[in-house]
Amino acid sequence: MKHPVLALLATAAAGLATLPAQAALKAGDTAPDFTLQASLAGKAFQYTLSDALKKGPVVVYFYPSAFTGGCNIQAHTFSEHRPDFDAAGATIIGVSLDSIARLNDFSADPQYCAGKVAVASDVEGKTAKGFDLKVQHAANPVQDSRGVTIDHDFADRTTFIVGADRKVLATISDVSPAENVKGALKFVQDLPKTK
Repeated sequence: MKHPVLALLATAAAGLATLPAQAALKAGDTAPDFTLQASLAGKAFQYTLSDALKKGPVVVYFYPSAFTGGCNIQAHTFSEHRPDFDAAGATIIGVSLDSIARLNDFSADPQYCAGKVAVASDVEGKTAKGFDLKVQHAANPVQDSRGVTIDHDFADRTTFIVGADRKVLATISDVSPAENVKGALKFVQDLPKTK
């Protein structure tokens, strides 16, 4: 007998897997500055990319939706490796078209962001489009891992490493959620250290 949570995750993952990738910003392109409502450990705040870049490189990771199979894995993997990103001098921000209410739950959930990774609400998809990501509807209604129907559009799963001058240093896509995180971590660990 199939476990009901695993069945929900498989259904959600199947619905999101049908989203085709689009040409995203590439290394050397200028990332748009953005300000979005975000959440960390269940608390909402205003996030601005240019402010975060004052501390060092930023890993901007776009994902389709909170509480779905691959996105759950990706958020959990980022949260596990947060100390490694900190040691490399990089900060992390996840971006999706989820509402801030969904993200408050997701950011605080110990199975996913675990209060360690901030996630931002791009409900209209303007920030995703600014990074040249495709924003679209899922072909069929999708339920999240909690059994809640997702009522927003989706952006492609793509991660950007952005440098201090807002130049894209690397773009990571078309790999599994866990490999996406590992690729981002390896990249920031290999960056030259500045004093």
